[in-house]
Amino acid sequence: MHDIVGLFRKSKNDLEKGGITPVVEEKMRCPVCKSIETKRTVAKNKMVCPSCGHHFRIGARTRVKALCDKGSFHELLTELATNDPLDFPGYDVKLESGKLGSGEEEAVLCGTAAFRGQKCALFVMEPQFMMGSMGSVVGEKLARLFEYAAEKKLPVVGFTCSGGARMQEGILSLMQMAKVSGAVDYHSKRGGLYITILTDPTTGGVTASFAMLGDIILSEPNATIGFAGRRVIEQTTKKKLPDDFQKAEFLLEHGFVDGIVPRTELRRVISTLLHQHEMREHSDALKDAVFKQEAEWVKVSSLSPYERVIAARAQNRPTARAYIEKMFTDRIELHGDRKFSDDKAIVGGIGMLGEMPVTFIGIERGRNLDERIQCNFGSPMPEGYRKALRLMKQAEKFHRPIICLVDTAGAFCAEEAEERGQGQAIADNLMEMMAMKTPIITVVIGEGGSGGALGLSVASKVYMLENAVFSVISPEGCASILWGEASLEAAAEAAKCLCITAEDMKRFGVAERIIPESFLCFEEMCAELKETLSGDFKEIYSCSPQISEKRYERFRRLGSWNENK
Repeated sequence: MHDIVGLFRKSKNDLEKGGITPVVEEKMRCPVCKSIETKRTVAKNKMVCPSCGHHFRIGARTRVKALCDKGSFHELLTELATNDPLDFPGYDVKLESGKLGSGEEEAVLCGTAAFRGQKCALFVMEPQFMMGSMGSVVGEKLARLFEYAAEKKLPVVGFTCSGGARMQEGILSLMQMAKVSGAVDYHSKRGGLYITILTDPTTGGVTASFAMLGDIILSEPNATIGFAGRRVIEQTTKKKLPDDFQKAEFLLEHGFVDGIVPRTELRRVISTLLHQHEMREHSDALKDAVFKQEAEWVKVSSLSPYERVIAARAQNRPTARAYIEKMFTDRIELHGDRKFSDDKAIVGGIGMLGEMPVTFIGIERGRNLDERIQCNFGSPMPEGYRKALRLMKQAEKFHRPIICLVDTAGAFCAEEAEERGQGQAIADNLMEMMAMKTPIITVVIGEGGSGGALGLSVASKVYMLENAVFSVISPEGCASILWGEASLEAAAEAAKCLCITAEDMKRFGVAERIIPESFLCFEEMCAELKETLSGDFKEIYSCSPQISEKRYERFRRLGSWNENK
């Protein structure tokens, strides 16, 4: 044995001279960048091209082996066998070909597995079995998996890859779309987390059902995702479609996926999300949090009301992203309203506040000119408010507290915003936030402008930074409308008359806390803010299950009137 090992350590020339043919490693060419790598090198990189990042299509078991913890996968639902309900010509041959080509009995692999110790129910679609098409057995296996996951209180992680419905099973194939969608809802109503990872391609009936119903929808880069085929659309419309049409990046831009994650990062991201959504009533860390007693900060800003407006608008003032980066670890940013677009003026996702998973949502005005233009200078579009509401409802489902960071001159004011229902979007937020059964704390970190700020401020508690402002209208707008003046002096007088400072907000009961500003010690300031948030969340949870009632009572008290008796 040792002699044989030594023999294979000899040089290629020595082997050839000795009459022994050397072992040549199998190579493969990337279809995108045309680079040539050994199959071993590409396999070690999870079948992703090391040169350009192209993601090769891979089989279901290969994906399980590449991403799941070693030895953690246990297959379920192997007892179901496919038949030919329509006696469709040639279907038996197609089925046999699919079995031989994939090594699987059907187009989906189901079981339980773990990602870095986080257990879940798992399904992975098999592209080499009739292009992952959905027949009766695929639908039944998926429905049973979601029901099993609901019973065992397990999250579901699913990798989709499909050409859509299976024509050889006719209307019975189409009905699987509704069946699996119902099973997803069954699992969801019992508090189950569902994460979908869209891979290339995910099309047809799979896209129009369970692929797009995840609580969190991720995609591999450059995956084709759509309902109707590209050629069908071009033939129907007689128009040439953009090159990126129906690609993952196109869907991210239009608000239909939460994020694009390279295969090499998927295991980490999935395990983080599973950890943040462990099915328990509230985080143990939250229960054990040390409640910080109410402290009155006596420091009062020496700035005039209008000087505070200028300070709140200062370009060097930390934006929402700065707070998010300092306060939350293990952040997963989520994107899109699942209806139209991803508004960059609203940044949101899931992160850890110490040991507590939270949903964070911030109005971002941008840290440089390019970012400010992309963020509409911190003025959200309707899709931004809808994105925020989607994330808040997701947080409510999983009993996760919500932190909103507000810094906006107001909602985006333009024709397209009105066409897409700006007023309706804000109104929906106000009503839905009032009734949410999970704690919400809003921190006004800069400017709180009118209804655009209120759309994220229907909270259990509101904090104001000492130089932040909250106003029904800008001082300049007030001066112009009421007094017909546009001077700085008129704006300053309006700021004073409007009572827009943090102290005013606390006096009126609009805000509960004033946070001292110490931007030179920003990290320390954020650490203190984290501690305060944790303590207040504990206090709010102590009122559970009356969280929404307490919020309504809070707003019910706001106002001023005389009552004749």
